[in-house]
Amino acid sequence: MNAEGETERATRTPRPRVAVVVIGHDDAAHVTDAVRSALAQGPAVREVVAVDDCSQDGSAGLLERLAAAEPRLKVIRRRVNSGGCGTPRNTGLGAVTSPYVMFLDSDDILPSGAVEALLRAAEGAHAEVAGGLCVRRELPSGREVPWQERLYALHAVVPHPARRPRLVHDTLCVNKLYRTDFLRTHGIRFPEGRFPYEDVVFTARVLAAAPRIALVPDRVYVWHVRRSAGRLSISLDRAGVENWRARTEACRQAYEVLLGAGQKELARAARAKFLDHDLRMYVRELGLRDAAYRRAWWELTRAHLAEYDADDWARNPSAPGRLIGRVVLASPEPCDLLRLRELAARPARLCPPYARAADGTPVWSHGLPQVSLEPLRARPVRALPLAVDGELRPGARGTRLRLRLHELYGRVAQAGPEALEVEWRHRDDADVVVRGARVALAPGAEVRPDTTGTAGPDGREATWSGETAVDLGALAALGPGTWDLRLRVRFRDGASRDVTAHALRGAGLLRRRAVPSARLGVVLVQPYSTHSGALALRVAPGVRGVLSVVRARLLRLLH
Repeated sequence: MNAEGETERATRTPRPRVAVVVIGHDDAAHVTDAVRSALAQGPAVREVVAVDDCSQDGSAGLLERLAAAEPRLKVIRRRVNSGGCGTPRNTGLGAVTSPYVMFLDSDDILPSGAVEALLRAAEGAHAEVAGGLCVRRELPSGREVPWQERLYALHAVVPHPARRPRLVHDTLCVNKLYRTDFLRTHGIRFPEGRFPYEDVVFTARVLAAAPRIALVPDRVYVWHVRRSAGRLSISLDRAGVENWRARTEACRQAYEVLLGAGQKELARAARAKFLDHDLRMYVRELGLRDAAYRRAWWELTRAHLAEYDADDWARNPSAPGRLIGRVVLASPEPCDLLRLRELAARPARLCPPYARAADGTPVWSHGLPQVSLEPLRARPVRALPLAVDGELRPGARGTRLRLRLHELYGRVAQAGPEALEVEWRHRDDADVVVRGARVALAPGAEVRPDTTGTAGPDGREATWSGETAVDLGALAALGPGTWDLRLRVRFRDGASRDVTAHALRGAGLLRRRAVPSARLGVVLVQPYSTHSGALALRVAPGVRGVLSVVRARLLRLLH
């Protein structure tokens, strides 16, 4: 090879510049996979620092044996368990000798090329921080959901975090590469000890130091989600109210860090993120908790939201998270939980009843007239929290899907809804879609038995409805699985709005049953309501599929 070729090869091959800090505690089943994924990144990785947080399951021995054959691996064993993730990460950071550092959890992996993509971006942009796409991989299904995909859609360089307030939504520390001297110069460390959501505060400290940031669309981190694990991760272990207390405290500290550094816009964005992401996620799950949890959660949330000022509420006042927050603040006791759950869904649904104050102003309810819904009148129809009800019923010619779109303070009639486009999306693979027919919407009215004043002068509420057949054979032919119903409302002027359907329950509705199929013999069908109240459908094809579902249910009952 000539000198020019050698130069080109040297340019392509990254120098060993990066340290990867891997932390773990009692995770012998996964920690070596994590470490190997870091070592497999190639010559860009100069060192891997594995910090064992006083494991008792043999993890340290596995790491030591791996280090004996790999000179780039250094193992540090803490003598006392810290109770969190921040302390072992700080321990690893203190041992790093490389110009750049990344963080990796023992139950996750780095995909091939991750370190090189981030290193090239950081060095090319002279950036102190480089970030890339993280995907949440559900196990054992393998379904992948991108995290903050919009933020990492394109290559970009952000000279100052205030130029991209959306950065506060990505509170992960693991999908980023940091200049080591940047962290040390600014004294940026993780909260010590048992501090859940430590990366929320760490990320705020990074943004407060105003780094130059490079963003890449490459997949740089695979976050493994194991919902059936014996020991759930912090982000999944939300059944106790202490998890919510820890989350609100982390978000409070993040706000204070940003505000204290003079990053007022980022601090406001952090509070908005809490309403749009954190609050909505936990509200969707309130129905799963007992009364004691709900009361404690409500009290904690009211105390946290009481710290917000007028400017925090004035920004995008019709956004679902802000409406939910205002309802919580307005009521001293938990109320309207099912309706709040629907509003917290994605996309949001504001379900009836639609109350008005004495002067005709739209309000949340007659019980909470101080929560005005007036801002909805100025919200574009494509962003309204439209409510569609969905129900599956058996019919003479097969299963029928009935859909009904509700009026929303005159905005729907003004836009002129014409049709609903139907699709069923596979839960484990969003790319697998079965499209249904376009359902024409016919205007109608629903008689409301209450006397709350939510209906029109004649006691009737405007609705639009239609129905279509469901091709269960087409769904079942793709194997057993869960299908989520997705809808698109088409309006007279060409505008559209993506929605989901609120699952109705009641007499005559389709329940779990075996449906005859000419192609498959029989299909087991189970419509159900998701945690956010949306209509979904489980199907299992053929006798073998039916038996597998029955067997799985028996095992769950026995467990």
